[in-house]
Amino acid sequence: MAQSFVFSSESVGEGHPDKVADLISDSVLDACLAQDKESRVACETLVKSNQVVVAGEITTRATLNYEQIIRDAIRDIGYVNDDDVFHADKVFIHNCLTRQSPDIAQGVDARAAEGKDTAEQGAGDQGLMFGYACNETPEMMPTAIMFAHRLGRELTELRKAGVVGWLRPDAKSQVSIRYENDKPVRVENVVISTQHAAHAKHADIRDFLVEHVVRKVIPASMMDSDTRFYINPTGRFVVGGPEGDCGLTGRKIIVDTYGGWGRHGGGAFSGKDPSKVDRSAAYMGRWVAKNVVASGLSEICELQVAYAIGYPEPVSVWVDTMGTGKVPDDVISEAVRKVFSFKPAAIVRQLDLLRPIYRQTTNYGHFGKSDMPWEQTNMVDALLKAAK
Repeated sequence: MAQSFVFSSESVGEGHPDKVADLISDSVLDACLAQDKESRVACETLVKSNQVVVAGEITTRATLNYEQIIRDAIRDIGYVNDDDVFHADKVFIHNCLTRQSPDIAQGVDARAAEGKDTAEQGAGDQGLMFGYACNETPEMMPTAIMFAHRLGRELTELRKAGVVGWLRPDAKSQVSIRYENDKPVRVENVVISTQHAAHAKHADIRDFLVEHVVRKVIPASMMDSDTRFYINPTGRFVVGGPEGDCGLTGRKIIVDTYGGWGRHGGGAFSGKDPSKVDRSAAYMGRWVAKNVVASGLSEICELQVAYAIGYPEPVSVWVDTMGTGKVPDDVISEAVRKVFSFKPAAIVRQLDLLRPIYRQTTNYGHFGKSDMPWEQTNMVDALLKAAK
């Protein structure tokens, strides 16, 4: 890497149209799993103006009131103001959900079938997933994305607490970090755009966000007189949320993962049950990578795992410590294969994924949250033993 460079990552608030869609999809998933842990869910959501469309495939024994689930999710976000075109009680809902294809179910189910090589549970699709961890922050996440998430979370907490009445749900944040000798040393600039009531003045918005959000979240030691703040840089952000922009499930995959620092295989997370390796294997990759770094075997770890639909074993597992490994990468890779099972059913079992925990993941990143099972560093001893 270069000796000195600047890297940026962004986050978005709960009221961003894409995150509205993600939360609705994950709310449907959690509702299914709460009643039937064997539910197969692939729920996609589109939001625009005063319309909500849910589509996809769901096979479940759960009895659900989809309209209530959707309205409650929108209400939780905060689209309840009288001037909201997109309002929890007023949106029109279109339900286009059907059952899971039996051809896909045949590949995923733990049963024999003609043309299927094994009776084990297989991957729900082909694809490749990445996991990443580094020692830059206590969460073992890249610095820029963690700062961006913290800004968004603080902004949401202030809005929901009613500290100021002009804050509205849609918001975005972005942080640019300067690195020297591959270590984060200062914040170059911060960008925050927040939706607001029409009567709010730009100067008041800027002063409030700099003092009560930016300076609260970002350590003073990471900023100096040259750090720039770009607050609502268009000057006005009244029309926002699904009124101003269409939202779709799965369109914020870089926000959801590592802010562009670690690679991404392309598959989205929200609205998918853990038989979909797009989601569960990405969580598995994070768990593995975090344990590698926590063990001291490396300072950085990126892992790729790939699958064929219907087949239980991954077709490849690859580990890269980017030159920071204390032992060779092939030794770490072999240790990872000894300690962890990457079969879809084993991932679900190891991380206890058949629970309604997914609404907790929707906002401010799926990684770096200490209460999520893939954030445990409980395999350090086993990895160190296997790497000897």
